[in-house]
Amino acid sequence: MCKHPKSLSTLLSGSCDGQVKVWNLATRKCTRTIHAHRGFVRGITMDRNCEYILTVGNDQTIKQWGVEPPVSEDLEEPVNTIIGKTVFTSIDHHWKDPVYATCGQQVDLWDISRADPLQSFTWGTDSIQSVKFNPVETSILASCTQDRHIVLYDMREVAPLRKVTLTMRTNTVAWNPMEAFMFTAANEDYQLYTFDMRRLDHAVCVHKDHVSAVIDVDFSPTGKEFVSGSFDQTIRIFPTMGNRSREVYHTKRMRHVSCIKWSSDNRYILSGSDEMNIRIWKANASEKLGKLDRREAAALEYNNKLMQKYKHHPQVRRIARHRHVPRSVYHETKVIREQLDSRKRKELNRRKNSKPGTVPRVFANTKPIVGQVE
Repeated sequence: MCKHPKSLSTLLSGSCDGQVKVWNLATRKCTRTIHAHRGFVRGITMDRNCEYILTVGNDQTIKQWGVEPPVSEDLEEPVNTIIGKTVFTSIDHHWKDPVYATCGQQVDLWDISRADPLQSFTWGTDSIQSVKFNPVETSILASCTQDRHIVLYDMREVAPLRKVTLTMRTNTVAWNPMEAFMFTAANEDYQLYTFDMRRLDHAVCVHKDHVSAVIDVDFSPTGKEFVSGSFDQTIRIFPTMGNRSREVYHTKRMRHVSCIKWSSDNRYILSGSDEMNIRIWKANASEKLGKLDRREAAALEYNNKLMQKYKHHPQVRRIARHRHVPRSVYHETKVIREQLDSRKRKELNRRKNSKPGTVPRVFANTKPIVGQVE
């Protein structure tokens, strides 16, 4: 999925049948259908001035489309097509310049007016599955590889900057829109890791609660929270520096969540899942939609102040934290908790029955990191 840079009510989505659809979120109707690729649509993005749409797919092509729809769908043709040597797995546009990045076997930087890449970055031989530009330091971008690496690049350099290796594969990363050096990685080990790119030897925060691989992550416009979608068929909202989620969303019909977006007005969350549906969620589940009169607004503000004042009371804290989850997620959570307790007991017993200093203490924010290279 791709958010429209200027229109809150417009969303673009690509699917496994090669189609790209433009949606009007206010009316929940599809306003345009583009038969873009043969096979999967792997990535979709728009420039920040809303002049063109870029898509990549399994047919090894990059296609540029006009923003305005033609008179008839039969007349829909790409403005430009670039044929690559390998499959492109992701695409992202620069936040200021007419430059975009693609990834596959390598990370390529393209100018919109040229058919050849401006620059190519390689580090290792495995394929790259995701690439994202930094919205603050716009010359910085990050990518995730199949061999468990997160690689950072600078457009002004001729070689990649840094690489950190985790114990399991990272599916994608999201940059914090308010803090230039912070990004969050969605990992296959059921957790998310927030890193400071200036020091990659440990995670600033480890976010837990999912019970299966985390597929996608996206920050709120304020940078204070982010939302994640997982293979466990749930969506969770985390504080940026919180270990536990504050909210979980799920439905009986929703399957594996494949993509997630936070709307630019900070009020809604958009999710795409494997049963071919796009869902719209409220970022604040208890928020009332529509206009509030003066008494309603005052009552809500008073209730929020009361909850804030007594949030540390045991009963209030329990009510605020309690969430209903599917039975499979509930039982899997219990299994994971038992496994963690067992590992802690084993480590504690080893430390008790060993010489002092022979069993090093490994913290949760450094345990997933195998190594890093600069």
